[in-house]
Amino acid sequence: MHTKEEKLQAFGKLLDVMDRLRANCPWNGAQTIDTLRPMTIEEVYELSDAVMAHNDEELKKELGDVLLHIVFYSKIAEEEGKYDIADVAEKLCQKMIFRHPHIFAPDGSPAKSEGLTPEEVSKNWEMIKTKEKGGNKRVLSGIPESLPPVLKALSMQDKARGVGFDWEEPSQVWDKVCEEMGEFKDELDAMAAAGGHVDPSVLAPEEGSSEEFKAAYDRAEEELGDFMFAVINAGRLYGLNPDTALSRACAKFKRRFTYLEEQTIRKGQNLHDMTLAQMDAIWDEGKAKGL
Repeated sequence: MHTKEEKLQAFGKLLDVMDRLRANCPWNGAQTIDTLRPMTIEEVYELSDAVMAHNDEELKKELGDVLLHIVFYSKIAEEEGKYDIADVAEKLCQKMIFRHPHIFAPDGSPAKSEGLTPEEVSKNWEMIKTKEKGGNKRVLSGIPESLPPVLKALSMQDKARGVGFDWEEPSQVWDKVCEEMGEFKDELDAMAAAGGHVDPSVLAPEEGSSEEFKAAYDRAEEELGDFMFAVINAGRLYGLNPDTALSRACAKFKRRFTYLEEQTIRKGQNLHDMTLAQMDAIWDEGKAKGL
């Protein structure tokens, strides 16, 4: 591992590289914070993939890509006379010191540890955030609107837990899950009774559907959301990450469906010409192989 001096030297080199890129590369010189945004989102998802795969080489690479973007935004702001990377780092240090009074005194010097548990630290974190100057004045106000829904639901539930709004025991959540599942099924039954149909290509009522069907569809979509929110809550209460769980389920489906496609091609068949029973047989074969 590297010394602190070597780490600072490497970071200084990164800043020098960014300076030259902005000054001499037409593409890098043309970027703005708005053009960087979609690329930053992509880089964060690539980092997430590397974390999920526990691939250290990829993780090292993707962390570098995200770090590059942080330096990039800061360099653009520096050119505009707004702030620079030192201000970014200082702001972060100030926040960490303020939010960890059990570790730091207000001036940043060490404080006497209070022997808090991780749960107590998490609760204190949420309460301290509401007291920050210019910070979030409401518990849920700091959650990004563009956060993927599963992560948004998990974050909302976790922040509510931080101020004591949570089930006392994990087992208590199951009545809520069953309640929401029942309400979802009721609206699906109402859709069926209304006699309309859904256009599978756009996941919306077919054109010309009755107002009764459209209303039932809208209610069913809302109840599906409530049911999913309750299931996510159940996972959280049992210490399971629903985003990770769903990602694993997607990866599993991809492996097995890819096996189904490959076996079909190898046998000279076409999925469109096969029955569901034939496809299920190959699917089960892949499942038995541990895919």
